[in-house]
Amino acid sequence: MSARIRPDLESIPAYAPGRSRPGAVKLASNETTHGPLPTVAKAIAEAVELANRYPDNMAGELRAAIAEFHDVDVSRVAVGCGSVALCQELVQITCAAPTDEVLFAWRSFEAYPIVTQVGNARAVQVPLTGGYAHDLDAMAAAVTEHTRLIFVCNPNNPTGTAHGRAELIRFLDAVPGHVLVVLDEAYYEYLRLPADDHPDGVEIGRDRPNVLVLRTFSKAYGLAGLRVGYAVGDPEVITALLKVHIPFSVNRLAQAAAIASLEARHELLDRTDHVAAERDRMGNALRSAGYTVPPSEANFVWLPLGERSAEFGEASAAAGVLVRPYGTDGVRVTAGDPHENDLFLAFATNSEVIGRFLG
Repeated sequence: MSARIRPDLESIPAYAPGRSRPGAVKLASNETTHGPLPTVAKAIAEAVELANRYPDNMAGELRAAIAEFHDVDVSRVAVGCGSVALCQELVQITCAAPTDEVLFAWRSFEAYPIVTQVGNARAVQVPLTGGYAHDLDAMAAAVTEHTRLIFVCNPNNPTGTAHGRAELIRFLDAVPGHVLVVLDEAYYEYLRLPADDHPDGVEIGRDRPNVLVLRTFSKAYGLAGLRVGYAVGDPEVITALLKVHIPFSVNRLAQAAAIASLEARHELLDRTDHVAAERDRMGNALRSAGYTVPPSEANFVWLPLGERSAEFGEASAAAGVLVRPYGTDGVRVTAGDPHENDLFLAFATNSEVIGRFLG
């Protein structure tokens, strides 16, 4: 007799990471192409020497460093095994019944519906406005007595669109105070919106107990392989997160690398200017070739190719560049090194490819 497993798990798709293939250029996973800085690599190497010891389960030193960076009390900071682990823990602390609802735009971060169903809650998906951006008015209108949690991915993965500070504040003002709103800012460091409308979730949430911000070391800080993200929010919410935190899930190497990366943040964040410039260069070249490319504030561009998305992805792979198709919605292309981006652009702007996918 087989063990009894939750029957609803059969309907949950496994998270699908971007493909890898030896010899191919990988623009499918929104990774940075730069490795850790020498000071960060040194911190990792030193941490390896203590790999026989458990890490600090409370990640006290890292939480203190993050708190200092954001000028908040450490009681407002939690860390997790990547921000996606925190997403799942947020469902756990807010949803207790199958009727409890988790609200998010769609298409957005692929993990949202997965962690919602794993948490035995109900996903409420609100279509993107124009196919690209969060429809914040529709999301506010979709809140019901059962809504427990709202994810707002800003900039949105995979379309790259972002809302400014004024739009977010108007949305937050429309959401009841008992509903937790999570501003998922995994791509925050690539935002280049005007200073007077720059949407810094940590600042926005300082006087809003129902707002929590997620950030990650996987993107701009180049630590995707070590898995460490963090949350900044009200101490009561943070305390709840610490209760469902999987013990020791943020390993010793990840903690050491994240602390060293914060210390070297100015050098690391300078790299984002080059990524943003490449992102814009790619977008402009693709638009000139006839593609529709919405403005991106992340480290990737979005091609809304609809039914041709998978076919485009396979054709790009055959040309030596791996990109990320999303069902019948579109294709996400990470901004890599200039020579990698040039290889993709050579493929995408080829007259035969344009005729095939845009004709």
